Amino acid sequence: MKNPNGYGSVVKLSGNRRNPYAVRKTVGWNKKGHPIYKSIGYTSSREDGMIMLAEYNKAPWDIDAEKTTLEDMFELFKEKKMPKMGKSSQASLKSAFNHTSKYKKMKYKDIKSFHMQDCIDNCGKGYSTQWAIKNLFGQLDKFALEIDVINKSYAQLTTADSIPETKKKPFTDEEVDAVWKIKDKPWVDSVLVFLYSGFRISELLGLKTEKVDLEAGTIQGGTKTKAGKDRIVPIHSKIYELVQRRVQEGNEYLFTENGKKLSSAKYYEFWNSIMNELKLNHTPHECRHTFRSRLDSAGANKVCIDLMMGHKSKEVGERIYTHKSIQELKDAIELITR
Repeated sequence: MKNPNGYGSVVKLSGNRRNPYAVRKTVGWNKKGHPIYKSIGYTSSREDGMIMLAEYNKAPWDIDAEKTTLEDMFELFKEKKMPKMGKSSQASLKSAFNHTSKYKKMKYKDIKSFHMQDCIDNCGKGYSTQWAIKNLFGQLDKFALEIDVINKSYAQLTTADSIPETKKKPFTDEEVDAVWKIKDKPWVDSVLVFLYSGFRISELLGLKTEKVDLEAGTIQGGTKTKAGKDRIVPIHSKIYELVQRRVQEGNEYLFTENGKKLSSAKYYEFWNSIMNELKLNHTPHECRHTFRSRLDSAGANKVCIDLMMGHKSKEVGERIYTHKSIQELKDAIELITR
């Protein structure tokens, strides 16, 4: 069905693009009689484009770029874009905005990368918060481009502290207890599954629900190495109910947002929000290090530890998972009692 005159249109762009559908509206005509388009945004499907167009026509984002401040832009972003995000993403972005107060009354079109970098460098926080601020400016720039407040994004020029890789710091027992105290908050269950399974972030986010056997009490996953691929990890009794809830959601992947697989970058938004709330400074990989350390401290069999971690070991040899060997893994993992 043809859209009404002046309503706008959704067109598919050429080439291989993540969001190939352009949402636009005719705002005039040039001297040759060709239409002049105003870009409203870009979407991954025609259906999403039509929804964006309908929302725009319902409440057009016609704002004065000469007067729009950083604070104005954030408020409009909260109204138009945030409702489509998960609660953890919203919380992370709102928290990050608190570190931009120095420039909140500044015209958004005048904000350059060095202003953004100033917010990042002087937030007084670690890499989690720094990356949250960087992500905030990236989101705001993308939105500002859509509504013609700016014509160039400066957020991509900013930097933040890199995630520490060499200094692995396991969670203390007290920190694990702190995570359990907020277990019912969004995405905290994923932190606990990390802590009691030893999976890498790529392995857990890529874990398909069909690989979880609730009856047998096991998870089959792992991708990075030959020793770690498709290894069996028992579901610790403390996280069984958390895993069961995720399975019962009926999604293809165990951990998803709105039924879709998560990227590591997206997951870090949730992770950073949780770490900020707990005032902790850990990475997902440190959960894996914690899992190994706790098994070691509990006196678990080294062969069982290597099998669950997916580490190559001379003592492991060819992995043949029998009922006996799986029970040995279960006995080993349950040595973690806290």
